[in-house]
Amino acid sequence: MEFSTILDLGRSNDVLLPADYLEERWYATYTCANHEKRVREQLEQRSIEAFLPVFETMRRWKDRRVHLEIPLFPGYVFVHLALRDRLRVTQVPSVVRLVGFNGHPSPLPDGEIEALKKGLALGVRAQPHPFLSVGRRVRVKNGPLAGMTGILLRRKGNFRVVISIDLIQRAMSVNVDSADVEAFA
Repeated sequence: MEFSTILDLGRSNDVLLPADYLEERWYATYTCANHEKRVREQLEQRSIEAFLPVFETMRRWKDRRVHLEIPLFPGYVFVHLALRDRLRVTQVPSVVRLVGFNGHPSPLPDGEIEALKKGLALGVRAQPHPFLSVGRRVRVKNGPLAGMTGILLRRKGNFRVVISIDLIQRAMSVNVDSADVEAFA
C-alpha cells in the first residue's frame, strides 16, 4: 500500500493516509427505501457532489394520471468524494452505508457514472431492467452513451442495450440503433 501524505489534525499525532483515500472517485451509497431524493438534497446541502439517475413514468390512479420521476436504481445514490471524506456522507440521515466489500467502500469504474450522467442529460430514455450477466456483449460506439458496454436485446424489432452496474447488481435498458453498436469480447 502506498502512502502519500500526512494529514495534520491539529494535534501532536499526525495520521498517514493511503493514496487512494485522497483521490476523488465515484461511490455508490445505499439508502433507506424511498429516501433517495431526500438523501441527494442533503448531500448537495453539504457540498458533496451527488448523482441520482431518474426516469420519467406515467402512473394512472383512479381519478388522474401523474408523471413521476422515479430513481433508475432504487435504493442507491452516487457520490463523488475522496474516502477521507466518507464520514460526511455516512452521517446524512437515511444513508445506510457506502457500497463495498469487507467493510471497505469500492469505487465505481472511472467514466461509468460520467457517461451515465452525460447520456441522461442529453435525453437518453432509460428504464430499469433486471440485472443480466449473460448475453451478447456489445459496445455503444455512437451517441451520448458512446464507450459503454452492455448486453444486446431485441424487442419488437428494436435494439435495446442493457447496461449493468456490477457493484450494485442493477441495470438499465436504452433503445439504440443497430448501427450504433458493435460486438465486444
